[in-house]
Amino acid sequence: MSSQKKVVIITGASQGIGAALVDAYRKRDYRVVATSRSIKPSADPDILTIAGDIGDPQTAERVARGAIEQFGRIDTLVNNAGVFTAKPFVDFTQEDYDLNMSVNVAGFFHITQRAAREMLKRGSGHIVSITTSIVNQPIAGVPAALASLTKGGLASATQELAIEFATSGIRVNAVSPGIIKTPMHPQENHTALSALHPVGRMGEIHDIVDAVLYLENAAFVTGEILHVDGGQNAGRW
Repeated sequence: MSSQKKVVIITGASQGIGAALVDAYRKRDYRVVATSRSIKPSADPDILTIAGDIGDPQTAERVARGAIEQFGRIDTLVNNAGVFTAKPFVDFTQEDYDLNMSVNVAGFFHITQRAAREMLKRGSGHIVSITTSIVNQPIAGVPAALASLTKGGLASATQELAIEFATSGIRVNAVSPGIIKTPMHPQENHTALSALHPVGRMGEIHDIVDAVLYLENAAFVTGEILHVDGGQNAGRW
């Protein structure tokens, strides 16, 4: 298969923001490698789906290898897979810790390392991770220390890698959402969740997709944590 078209890897791609990102990149004629635990095969020959736990290095290896074998290159990685567990700090269990570390940290580390190796060979690439604004502005009544520990680490790693790769042609950025209307938030919770944003509403999936696509096209932007959070990062309200 020709390797002239650009190729994007998207994690957490079976629903919500991830599925919307797959559609958005295909509309821009990217070939897509889409992965999640439950993803189904695609009838589109320009979409390769790989089911697996992104926190497992073997899954990351299959995803990166599949991109090269099927499409011949990796141009962009979107680290979209993530979990969010909110409870009092002293109530977190070992299972909570293991899950958050696996998906949010190991799920970033293993696939990013493999994608970056391929990007370094080409001298170009773009890595985008989805974090959360609560790591910068904790909200009273929303205890989320595991998010701060794991997603906050992604924000720091984004800026470190942006500097590390700055002269290698690879840009590294992040999108920091507020609470977005996805299947993980039942309709009956929307009113309460809307009140957690200064603008008084939740974000839409397309708000995050638009932010990722902006960063994709912003050739002079690297090391950026782009807050798409209805004002949460601006401060207390």
